[in-house]
Amino acid sequence: MTRVLITGASGGLGLALARVYAAPGCTLVLWGRDRARLEAVAALCRDAGAEAAIRMLDLTDLSAAMAAIEAEDAAGAIDLAIFAAGLGDIRAAGALVEDAAQVARLAIVNFVAPSAMASALAARMAARGRGRIVLVGSAAAFHALPFASGYAGSKAGLARFADALRIGVARHGVAVTLVSPGFFATAAGRTTPGPTPFLMTADVAAARIARAAERRRAHAIMPWPFAVLRLVDRALPRGLRDRLLRALAPPER
Repeated sequence: MTRVLITGASGGLGLALARVYAAPGCTLVLWGRDRARLEAVAALCRDAGAEAAIRMLDLTDLSAAMAAIEAEDAAGAIDLAIFAAGLGDIRAAGALVEDAAQVARLAIVNFVAPSAMASALAARMAARGRGRIVLVGSAAAFHALPFASGYAGSKAGLARFADALRIGVARHGVAVTLVSPGFFATAAGRTTPGPTPFLMTADVAAARIARAAERRRAHAIMPWPFAVLRLVDRALPRGLRDRLLRALAPPER
């Protein structure tokens, strides 16, 4: 039986991912912060023929997260782990920079916790000679967003970590996939200020993430226009790029 761990399973993307994998022969291990929503997701998975278990966890408690990942894998080898939990936030209206506590929280949830858990799990998978890990980043990692420096920076760190981990464990039968989605329609995504070009539904994003994991891709950017924007960002002269990014930011006080 395939054992799949999904963090952030009480969110819109986590729910969509759980539905992708919910089928007979699959055990889903669902993590999140909202017990009622986790129970509802688990019930949907069981109705589809899968086995499902839930774990309430806040990733800001790093020691608890590390103990939990070890315990889950010890209870039954995890074949696929999708680290989809994350936080998104921007600079407060009228503020010059982001609140320091907000930056620290984003760094822990978006970078430190998933990286540390992926590292611990990769070591266990490597000892078995098999396994797949998916780290959900963001297209924001490609750009120095002055109004979301904590978010963009944390996702950029995750992207570099994922690439390094992939190289390190590939020869031991472990695949590491980074996915960098743009905007998708979830409750969290709808709070994003300004335009949301190339908007995907959570179901479309989940299907593409699952396909990238199955193909053991190193990096999947979705949808494709964000791959073009990444190249444009790299090619622009710094001064012009800075002016363009500054123009996207909410007004400062």
